[in-house]
Amino acid sequence: MSFVVELSPTAEADIERLFDFLLERCETSEDLDRAQSAIDAIRATAQHRLAITPFSFRKAAQNPAQRELIIPFGNTGYVALYEIVSPSKVVVLAVRHQREEDYH
Repeated sequence: MSFVVELSPTAEADIERLFDFLLERCETSEDLDRAQSAIDAIRATAQHRLAITPFSFRKAAQNPAQRELIIPFGNTGYVALYEIVSPSKVVVLAVRHQREEDYH
């Protein structure tokens, strides 16, 4: 069975915020490519992994339907908070860098 994976408006805004953060620190064209690669990795990993196995990642809250997907990238990575909203649909609620304190 495959799940439909959607990004909430908040998750989209988080991805935009993360991309802006990376762009502010770019000094070379390689840095720009790496920033784009990070965003591509977030989107691709969330789409691929959550479509196949959304129940296999760690629980995030007292609500058992909310879980967190770790998205490795370089020496650190990102964390996507998501909710399994139906037997066939997953919604990504928020995305943050692993070094951030919490979801914003």
